[in-house]
Amino acid sequence: MKSLSKSGALLIAVVLAAMPALAQEAKKAAPPKPAPSPSAAILENWNDIGRKLIAIAEDLPEDKYDYKPNPDSRTFVAQLIHASASMYYFTDPAQGKKPHLSDDPKRDELQTKAQIVAFVKKCVQDGAEVIKAKGDKGMNESVAAGGPSLTRISDLAYGLMEHSGEHYGQLVVYYRINGLVPPESRPKK
Repeated sequence: MKSLSKSGALLIAVVLAAMPALAQEAKKAAPPKPAPSPSAAILENWNDIGRKLIAIAEDLPEDKYDYKPNPDSRTFVAQLIHASASMYYFTDPAQGKKPHLSDDPKRDELQTKAQIVAFVKKCVQDGAEVIKAKGDKGMNESVAAGGPSLTRISDLAYGLMEHSGEHYGQLVVYYRINGLVPPESRPKK
């Protein structure tokens, strides 16, 4: 009986010791996914921050759009419009144009939640189309609109994505102050 339990323990130990080697073999069977091209990586990041801005624009109840934490702060909707409109500080210079919107556009045509959501979607889509059209070679072109540290179109894209991400973070705080959980922080179904 003792030899049977020793044999069983030995068998379990051998199997456990062999498992890492078997896992290595399984990993070798599937080749690693190739890295995305530079423009594909930029597009992926652009679309990711765009997705977050769109989700938060669609999700927040419209009666909370004019919320601001103190009198000197922008409202939720002003933050959202600013983060979105600022994307044209990439989109337009990347095409050799001056930005056609200020980074704080007037709300003349952005009165309803539906209009604002459509605006955010358009800003994101317009930038994505420029990135696709430019491709890898075009993303390395020089641009004069970004200041001394943003001299290539790709630098400008990353700068605007960071800017939009910073404002997204502020929008998350506005959500939390109102007792709401932002879409990105909710458990995935």
